Amino acid sequence: MRAEAQQYIDRIDAALDLLRRFLDWDRALRRLDELNARVEDPTLWDNAKLAQEVMRERTRLDSAIGATRAIEAEKTDNAELIEMAEAEGDEDMVSEAIAALKALAERADEDKIKALLAGEADASDTYLEIHAGAGGTESQDWAEILSRMYRRWAERRGFKVELVDYQAGETAGIKSATFLIKGENAYGYAKTESGVHRLVRISPYDSAARRHTSFSSVWVYPVIDDNIDIEVKESDLKIDTYRASGAGGQHVNTTDSAVRITHVPSGIIVASQNDRSQHKNRATAMNMLKARLYEAELRKREEAANTDYQAKTEIGWGHQIRSYVLQPYQLVKDLRTGVTSTAPDDVLDGALDPFMAAALSQKVTGEKVDVEDVD
Repeated sequence: MRAEAQQYIDRIDAALDLLRRFLDWDRALRRLDELNARVEDPTLWDNAKLAQEVMRERTRLDSAIGATRAIEAEKTDNAELIEMAEAEGDEDMVSEAIAALKALAERADEDKIKALLAGEADASDTYLEIHAGAGGTESQDWAEILSRMYRRWAERRGFKVELVDYQAGETAGIKSATFLIKGENAYGYAKTESGVHRLVRISPYDSAARRHTSFSSVWVYPVIDDNIDIEVKESDLKIDTYRASGAGGQHVNTTDSAVRITHVPSGIIVASQNDRSQHKNRATAMNMLKARLYEAELRKREEAANTDYQAKTEIGWGHQIRSYVLQPYQLVKDLRTGVTSTAPDDVLDGALDPFMAAALSQKVTGEKVDVEDVD
């Protein structure tokens, strides 16, 4: 087997192995048989809600199992075709089969990620908060760079992005910003970005052109739907109003319409200044607070969800999940998975999918990678 073909086969096998582990293959096959039997029982439809739940689970399992089997069959067919073509010296057929394996590997990777996005809230829209760490202008500029990176990532996926809250930096950049990202599986993808992000570069604010290290944190939590009831006691809340601010005069109000809510028991703070109505900003902030509380509960119940999240630790050295080095060399390195990119400009322009895919896969495998940070 040629090296190029074997490379694609190995990639497909890795995706299939992860899919089977995620599905718990033998259990999934038994469960599908059980669901098929239930669907054939006419009494199931006496309870419409239960019937719909059964049908949804059956459809999801049937689709995942069918896709896995189809990829396995196509891989085997193309591998056998290559061996036959090589034996006959048919280079055109070999090239066609290798191209088919390449396309199949890409499809397997896509199916793998779709399957991994099966968490309780993964399909939801998401809030994404960015906070500058210590370091004044340097970190605040880095926080603004991150905010652009995530907006570009969302745009690449066709997601809609709304600015919910914005606190401008003292000289440049931002102290914090909160975005609402709307799109299918927005939370499922973005949840892997929660943590501290580190930047190393020649500072544009340093007249001596020295290297600086800056830190900013990212927190991602899902938008919850009306069917999820999160109880929040009014006595647990500290509510402040203030005058909204924004870069270049954007979103600036002349009244104290912005709202900040502190949930005293948990220490969670949320804010909204997107609307000129204090009432609407308060409603938005309450929705954000409930979403934060829901995300915290998800982390408690799901061992695989955000187990490495360290947002409550110091935004600084030793807590970062990813380093972005622009000088003296070009490298982005994820310290959880070991995934790297030598094109930081592309990453900062929103090319985050490889990092997200690896982090999602790691939640299934549970494999920890010993990764050294870059200087």
